[in-house]
Amino acid sequence: MTNRIILGALRQVTIGHTTQGFWRHPLSQAHRYNEVDYWIEVAQILDRGSFDFLFFADVVGALDTYAGSPAVPLRTATEIPMADPVVLLPALAQATNRLSFAVTASTTYEKPYLLARTFASLDHFTHGRIGWNVVTSALESAARNLGYDRQISKDERYDIAEEFLEVSYKLWEGSWADDAVQRDKTAGVFTDPTRVRPIEHRGRYFEVPGIALTEPSPQRTPVIIQAGASSRGRDFAAQHAEGVFLVSDRPEHARTAGDDIRSRAVKAGRPADAVKLLSMVTVVVAPTSEEAHRKLADFRSYFDYEAELAQLSALFGIDLSQVDPDLPLKNAETEAIQGMLDLYTSVDAEREWTTRQIAELNNFGGAGPVFVGDPVEVADALERWLDETGVDGFNIADPIPPVLARDFVDLVVPELRGRGLVDAEDTAPVTFRERLNGEGASRTRGEEHPSARYRW
Repeated sequence: MTNRIILGALRQVTIGHTTQGFWRHPLSQAHRYNEVDYWIEVAQILDRGSFDFLFFADVVGALDTYAGSPAVPLRTATEIPMADPVVLLPALAQATNRLSFAVTASTTYEKPYLLARTFASLDHFTHGRIGWNVVTSALESAARNLGYDRQISKDERYDIAEEFLEVSYKLWEGSWADDAVQRDKTAGVFTDPTRVRPIEHRGRYFEVPGIALTEPSPQRTPVIIQAGASSRGRDFAAQHAEGVFLVSDRPEHARTAGDDIRSRAVKAGRPADAVKLLSMVTVVVAPTSEEAHRKLADFRSYFDYEAELAQLSALFGIDLSQVDPDLPLKNAETEAIQGMLDLYTSVDAEREWTTRQIAELNNFGGAGPVFVGDPVEVADALERWLDETGVDGFNIADPIPPVLARDFVDLVVPELRGRGLVDAEDTAPVTFRERLNGEGASRTRGEEHPSARYRW
């Protein structure tokens, strides 16, 4: 029996994101990526539709692997131009009631002392509705433009990330006591200095001797989210993550990946259900099945094959303009996103993927399943996917924004509510962590999470 579904929306503050070319569709509003009013409209659609969170993916470099140039991404709006999602979040929180927000930030290029302040501030300004998608960054262009001769090796990037989170946990959990802030106007004491202590961190990559700059926020530590697909990435997620994004177009592969992450979490001393698993999916729905399939065929006619190759080149760290599109792409090693390459070349023993097949698979679905049909058919497909994979919910993409999100909310959500699978529209606001784990769960779960060892 399917339990309550966690609903997330996948976005990026750019034009072409999960799959390419669809910004050209007459209904798409993706070109409004740099308008606050547009993002408020998106957030309010999700808020009334019982979505639990809006997740902003992000990268900090241009996609310039394909043909050694950003020309194709620039021409086709493939993840460029792109704006910073962090600055949007207080405005979106102010305009919504229940919706939480997860945002991407890189441990490779940020500094923990300042990023800890940013997330604590966001947690205050959103009343505890904030999460952090922890990434280690993979683009060579980001490394070159942020002071490195070349990208740091994948393993060292994860070493840095481990220490980065250690410092962050110390600042969020261990620097200020719960009762440090007194706000006593009569005594003239805002903060009791004896209840604030320096973290005295001196490690391999960071030295942070002082106190945190912010008072404790509603969640203290933001909800930690991860999408690592490599073995090292899954170990990292199993230790730290409270939500993990999965990408697979087949339920058996999603189950295998999810079971593996939960098994690793148990080995790390955490309960298996401490990690919520979320599958990326795309939904095309209409009042009738025939209309939905016509819509999908229309949408797919806007697919841009070369733009898709440019995005995949950056993800894989391989210039696909130099690869025969009809030869198997296998046995490749890369310092970019190895898990994404393995998704196609290693995981599925039944296929020997060519570049052309990979690009065409991503035609609209972005390597995840596309559920198409009337509201009952889509709700059935969502339930079936959860039952077959064991995941906890979905990260729903919208290649024709905000059209598909609005269709989902107007047509599918009432069906899901009728089945008791999502919350009623007027559910009271709670923190992001409570949204995932139940009311009263604002702090990281139990003593098993690594943040707990640094609590005051």
